[in-house]
Amino acid sequence: MSTSAAHADAPRTIFLIAAEESGDRLGAGLMMALRERLGPAVRLVGIGGRHMAEQGLVSLVSVEGLSIIGFASIPKKLPMILQRLRDATDAVLNEHPDVLVLIDSPDFTHRVARRVRARDPSIPVVNYVPPTVWVWRGGRAKKMRAYVDQVLAVLPFEREVHRKLGGPPCSYVGHPLLDELDALRPNAQELARRTAAPPLLVVLPGSRRSEIKRNMAIFGETLRLLRSQGVTFEPVLPTTPELLDSVRVAAESWPVQPRIVVSDSDKRAAFRTARAALAKSGTVTLELALAGVPMVTAYRVTEIEAFVARRVIQTSSIILANLILGENVIPEFLQQDFTAEKLAPALRDILGDTPARQRQVEAFGRLEQIMSTGGKRPSELAADGVIAALR
Repeated sequence: MSTSAAHADAPRTIFLIAAEESGDRLGAGLMMALRERLGPAVRLVGIGGRHMAEQGLVSLVSVEGLSIIGFASIPKKLPMILQRLRDATDAVLNEHPDVLVLIDSPDFTHRVARRVRARDPSIPVVNYVPPTVWVWRGGRAKKMRAYVDQVLAVLPFEREVHRKLGGPPCSYVGHPLLDELDALRPNAQELARRTAAPPLLVVLPGSRRSEIKRNMAIFGETLRLLRSQGVTFEPVLPTTPELLDSVRVAAESWPVQPRIVVSDSDKRAAFRTARAALAKSGTVTLELALAGVPMVTAYRVTEIEAFVARRVIQTSSIILANLILGENVIPEFLQQDFTAEKLAPALRDILGDTPARQRQVEAFGRLEQIMSTGGKRPSELAADGVIAALR
């Protein structure tokens, strides 16, 4: 066999980088779809967490400690971050893959990509879940052209945003939550529970320890105010095994004790039966919207971060469903408005049969159509995008 023939039979190498939990989940789904498409003709290597490990990835660099939120967290972790950047860049160059796939976490993954592009421009780079250039720092889109060849967007409006901002070619592959609609939508019995008494109220204070510390007291006070006003409800608080102890301790002082659940199946069951939700702003709000659960959202950061955010954020909302729908149907209580006195009446409004509740329900009914991918799974479309970029 000739050398060229042997090379043609060799599996194509795809290097994937996911530095946080959300990207790790996406990476696992993408790995499955790539194997469905390419079978033994693909070799998947890279950097990821437990979900990608379940798909057989041996992470070449640890992602522990890379999930950072807030400016204050960065200085003390800077030496570790810089070392992981060096290690990740070296790992990509050593593998010399046929394509490098960046999955979310742009503060880390894009720095790796810039270094790789500088040292080996022949490696194509695909960005699955681009940075939120539509929220702030829109100039990043144009700068990405220097080191990203293709963007795979999960929100339908992002393609037009990247076109207007002069970013790399961008295609919409669908949000991964579209794969989970069956697990989010209630059956007849669960739908009946939504209208039964007492109404189920899902409480979602956040998925990071800093958020639990920051939000739990005000969420608890909100429930106390609701109960003191004669509103009956059954609170359910989904969390993760890692945060369970912190949540339990913080909830001990709540006058209305929530039922705490930790499994994904219990969380989805709560979404399917909930009458309403009180949630910290984030991806979970899009889950709730697709499940048809009206909600009140809240978010608070440090004063320094808020000062910066007020000057750079370019959108009228930070709620994904609001942005996709093009209207602010979900109320947001941010910074100084994040108080129990403001949250309680807003929650009372959507627990009852009110115009505010109906407005949310009707808007959520349009979400699936706006986000449609024509019947194709988002992970399949993402895999197609990656394969198209193979050199």
